[in-house]
Amino acid sequence: MLENIPYLPYAISAFIGVGLAAATGFRVFLPMFAVSLASFMGWIPMHENFDWLAGLPTLITTGIATVVEILAYYIPFVDHLLDTISVPLATVAGSVMFASQFADIGTFPQWALALIAGGGTAAVISSGFAGTRAASTATTGGLGNSVVATTETAGAGLMSVLALATPVIAFIAAVSLLITVFVLGKKLWRRFRRNTPDKAPNQYSG
Repeated sequence: MLENIPYLPYAISAFIGVGLAAATGFRVFLPMFAVSLASFMGWIPMHENFDWLAGLPTLITTGIATVVEILAYYIPFVDHLLDTISVPLATVAGSVMFASQFADIGTFPQWALALIAGGGTAAVISSGFAGTRAASTATTGGLGNSVVATTETAGAGLMSVLALATPVIAFIAAVSLLITVFVLGKKLWRRFRRNTPDKAPNQYSG
């Protein structure tokens, strides 16, 4: 019966794509490794344009990159260095993950949707956790950064599994994350504005 619902395959593809994009917002390479492993093992189909994701070289490369990325976030200073490049990398990875699920709609709409929905989702979540790490450094002297790093890795793993196994739940979780990041970001901005003088004092006054 579900097969007769119009556009259902596209909706499911969108849910998977957004879920995977959200996962790349936590960790860039872990979701790519999950997709590569699942497609390599034959658990999920992969469009011919993205056959490279199912190849052994990609599986090995993303596996090594995943381990290195996870461990690097536990190293002081290196974690902040990674944060400076995490947003553009997550945007690219999120776009690729989303596009891999929409290979049958034409090149332009495929990558337009990928950049907006996939890259945008990944960028927002990545930015949110980069800000969380900065706040952790400021308030705990970096002692709480390992908790943030562990949360990010767990989030990436969970979202990757949900996207591949239960796309609808992954989509709902991704939207909830986006709302949370926007709400918290708005609160932090208001606090910043409240603690910042409206204008610098006149050095010639008095």
